[in-house]
Amino acid sequence: MHYAFVVAGVTFLTLVSAAAFRSTTGVMLMPLEDEFGWSRTTTSNAVSLNLLFYGLTAPFAATLIERFSLRRVVASALALVAVGEFLTLGMTASWQLMVLWGAFIGFGTGCLALVFGAAVANRWFVRNRGLITGLFSAGYATGSLIFLPLLSHVIAMSGWRYAAVVVGTFAAVMAPVVAI
Repeated sequence: MHYAFVVAGVTFLTLVSAAAFRSTTGVMLMPLEDEFGWSRTTTSNAVSLNLLFYGLTAPFAATLIERFSLRRVVASALALVAVGEFLTLGMTASWQLMVLWGAFIGFGTGCLALVFGAAVANRWFVRNRGLITGLFSAGYATGSLIFLPLLSHVIAMSGWRYAAVVVGTFAAVMAPVVAI
């Protein structure tokens, strides 16, 4: 088996994870509102900021990858998502939600967008580039379908903090895997 397929497997798993990280904010909105007494406007503003950072970062992720290397950017993005998730465990104010979900997780997942998959496909594949890019797109789309029911169950059984630990731990475990 060629090493490019190992890289493709790790990339696929990272893209599945990135989609899950990006979409977990949706299942945590109501538990956060209930616990902290925040309005839907407050939590929606945090999600909007997340989308803004994601949208602003994703187009420039390729530039970051070219300048600082694929490994460094992706491992740093995963670490940023992990830190953002773990720090939410101790948040007490809505501005912290804005910074953690909006900036940290938004920027981190923006670097893990499909541009990352395209960079890997372009760098490692010539003959099967279209197939690999399609698989990466499918993985990114599938991430939410895999993780959201799991996280919803975790939230229902144990609370939003356990779900944040699951997401943060998964991102923290993926960062060194990508770096290697």
